[in-house]
Amino acid sequence: MSLAIFDLDNTLLTGDSDYLWGQFLVEEGIVDGAHYEAENLRFYEEYKAGGLDIYAFLRFSLKPLSEHEPAQLYAWREQFMARCIEPVIAPGAPALLEKHRRRGDTLLIITATNRFVTAPIAERLGIAHLIATEPAFRDGRYTGEVEGVPCFQEGKITRLREWLAERDETLDDSWFYSDSHNDLPLLRTVTHPVAVDPDDTLREWALTHHWPVISLREAEPVSLAP
Repeated sequence: MSLAIFDLDNTLLTGDSDYLWGQFLVEEGIVDGAHYEAENLRFYEEYKAGGLDIYAFLRFSLKPLSEHEPAQLYAWREQFMARCIEPVIAPGAPALLEKHRRRGDTLLIITATNRFVTAPIAERLGIAHLIATEPAFRDGRYTGEVEGVPCFQEGKITRLREWLAERDETLDDSWFYSDSHNDLPLLRTVTHPVAVDPDDTLREWALTHHWPVISLREAEPVSLAP
């Protein structure tokens, strides 16, 4: 049995759940529309360029969680799942996940997006294990702060090694699927790195190092020619 690890945004999904949550907040009038939308887009572009200040982004993205009661947040999240997430589940994701289930592999999502946003997505995809950035929760409310190491770039390796140690497991014969060059540290760590609908930087790296390059934008995973 092997560990099959999956990035979430733009990998199992065809969009970015963190960015989409921000857009949902704008559309619902929950945040200051023009300013929040501009900042949300700025951080997203910085992420894609590899220059994101993760702590600055988390101060921005977790702040709305601190401003509302959890019950209201969870109600909004249900709407968000139906409206924004269901349409962006990658068509080929279910077949890929099922392939690893049939192999008897342990499935794990690892994502920089916070657990508030991603926990119901992992559940929807039938994946029991999730490592995500943790929003701090104190006295029955979200604080707007981050708990522990953000699950981003090298932080994904830190968080994954903690998870493995707790379960006395290893990365022997492990898989990791991702779209982003931000995940190169972890992709270089596993046994079987796979680039999924990759950005230009990751695609170039994958082709140079003879990693598989696939697309999940069709109902069945498709290998992409060099």
